[in-house]
Amino acid sequence: MTLTPTGFAPIKPLERDIMQCLIEDKRSSNTKRAYATDLGYFFQFAYGSKPTPEMVKAFLSLSRRQAVSLVLQWKASMMSASLAEATVNRRLAAIKSLVRFAHEKFDACEWTLDAVKGERVESYRDTTGIGPTDYRRVISLCDRATVQGKRDYAILRLLWDNALRRGEICQLDVRDFDAARNQLWILGKGRGDQKELIDLASPTAIAVLDWVEHSQLDADAPLFVSQAFASVGHRLTGEAIRLIVVGYCQRAGVTKVMSPHRVRHSSITASLDAGLDVRKVQKLSRHKSIETLLKYDDNRQRIQGEISDLLAGLI
Repeated sequence: MTLTPTGFAPIKPLERDIMQCLIEDKRSSNTKRAYATDLGYFFQFAYGSKPTPEMVKAFLSLSRRQAVSLVLQWKASMMSASLAEATVNRRLAAIKSLVRFAHEKFDACEWTLDAVKGERVESYRDTTGIGPTDYRRVISLCDRATVQGKRDYAILRLLWDNALRRGEICQLDVRDFDAARNQLWILGKGRGDQKELIDLASPTAIAVLDWVEHSQLDADAPLFVSQAFASVGHRLTGEAIRLIVVGYCQRAGVTKVMSPHRVRHSSITASLDAGLDVRKVQKLSRHKSIETLLKYDDNRQRIQGEISDLLAGLI
């Protein structure tokens, strides 16, 4: 159902752009973009256009019943479009945050959207990936005699050796790499603008240093840049890193559908297979909750399958 901006309340000029204030209140540039995008989806659904301060005010002027009904209609439309539960929940969280922000900071409405519940998400249903032998074959395909091969090799090592996320690699700058100490400052997931220091294994640090020296990048430049003719020198995107992973894995004959995050899964699983304690592996994965890693451990050990085999043998 699409509503016109005047469907429930007249739109009048607004002194403060509440939505923009909310976005500016976020520390991470990625979070800012995500909120702007997800809120844009809501107002496109509800009012048929990109959000304006007046449109936001019109929404906040609705009664609680009207607002909840509208957001539930939006949720239903997303579910009908077969969007992933995590995507639906993220978009719902954005509009709920806007209302809560308007309620608490500006007294712009007298209600919240707490009654709107998200969808239950089963995290990391499949935590499997590929083993060290297969991944060794993947990285061996990098032509390290070329600048692009040096770049790809360094990226593939960071994905495996440090279980980095592609977003964490995209945001790296040359200055984040400390070659003297084999360390790297990364902007971890959910950390805002606060960077954290991680240690690099010697082969990884050597690979990154080899790329930096041959790419001749300035300290202010992105650490990993495109080598394509049309975009040479531009910061690599997450999609570009995904294509690098997919390309090398396909050339190596890996039949499993691979991605940077699947390499991360592989790295974490390999750490557990090597006998490392779950809490030690948490230092590598940087998961906030140990429960997430326990999911990896359960999947790795095939506990449920073993129990089912036992039960099948009893009858």
